[in-house]
Amino acid sequence: MHTFHNIAGGVLGAVWVWRMVGAAIGMPKVDDITRPEWDATGDAARFQPRVSVVVPARNEEDGIGECLSSLLAADYPNYEVIAVDDRSSDRTGEIMERIAATDAGKQKLKVIHVAELPLRWLGKTHAMWSAAAQATGEWILFTDGDVIFRADTLRRAVAYAEHSRADHLVLFPTMIMNSAGERMMIGFFQAMFVFGNRPWKVADPDAFDFLGVGAFNMIRKSAYEKIGTYEAMRLEVVDDLWLGKAVKENRLAQRIVFGNGLISLHWAKGAMGVVGNLTKNFFALLRFKWWIAVAAVVGLAYVNIVPFIGVLFAPGWSKLGYGLALVAIAGLYGGMSRKSKVPPIYFLAHPVGAVLVIYTLMKSTWLVLSQGGVTWRGTKYALDELTRG
Repeated sequence: MHTFHNIAGGVLGAVWVWRMVGAAIGMPKVDDITRPEWDATGDAARFQPRVSVVVPARNEEDGIGECLSSLLAADYPNYEVIAVDDRSSDRTGEIMERIAATDAGKQKLKVIHVAELPLRWLGKTHAMWSAAAQATGEWILFTDGDVIFRADTLRRAVAYAEHSRADHLVLFPTMIMNSAGERMMIGFFQAMFVFGNRPWKVADPDAFDFLGVGAFNMIRKSAYEKIGTYEAMRLEVVDDLWLGKAVKENRLAQRIVFGNGLISLHWAKGAMGVVGNLTKNFFALLRFKWWIAVAAVVGLAYVNIVPFIGVLFAPGWSKLGYGLALVAIAGLYGGMSRKSKVPPIYFLAHPVGAVLVIYTLMKSTWLVLSQGGVTWRGTKYALDELTRG
């Protein structure tokens, strides 16, 4: 028994410490565009390329008004907003038109109404493709209908993107969290994001690391066309991530940045709201492969739950590896608390978050396989079509 725990705990301790050290060294290298040097005003703002902001929305009457109003209050002088009402059955389209009729909207906002979804398209990718086809900007910013923008966001993002010669810029959103359950789930995802990714390597053209975020994917129009536009990703459920992947595969310059408060969103209501939001995407993230889902369940449990169990029940010094893993996980939570509003104490809820994520993955896999596809916002997409796409 000692040998088993020495091996299992030793592997966990080594892996978590390795990821913690990597994050401690690497994450400070990720730039923060709230710093004064990216507040492009005066002479620094002479070059202001046009930006087309694309906002797809389906049945988002609760948030689309605040999103569009925040965009129209931007202090960047050269931009347009293209909002897409994707077959909404609520007041989303009406709210878009009302805002477009205001003084600010007349100057900046164009509304597109999609009445019917063409064959072999997902609704969101079609909405973004339709809007981008009408974009007049040198840059296209794809965002979501529940994101709130600070007035200086575009100005800072463009200044950094041009200075760093980026083709694709990802800005981490600030998550609005109103409950302990939301903080627990966001804290877990932050830890797993650092565990499974190396954000500081995204800018390295020779590294395999890539990233895309639905709240803020800003890409040069020439780069967007080079990767085949969203037409090449028409059936990608996790479209934001695969846009980032396509950018990296084409060896285009990808950058990621922090910017606390520049964009904000309330992702879900409560822990189970997070579970609900993830159910559509999780199995798609694993490319609809059931055997990958099984491996992911085992891996998630081993990496995130076993350290907490092992440190309690392993005999004698065989607890050491598990203990090192817990110290590293706690260290990651402490480091991440500097950039998010998840206090380090939520490290103690890490295994609970893991259980809920495992449940979500199993639920997502079962629903897709049993129903033969993905149902999202009233539209069903057949599994065989998604896998062919």
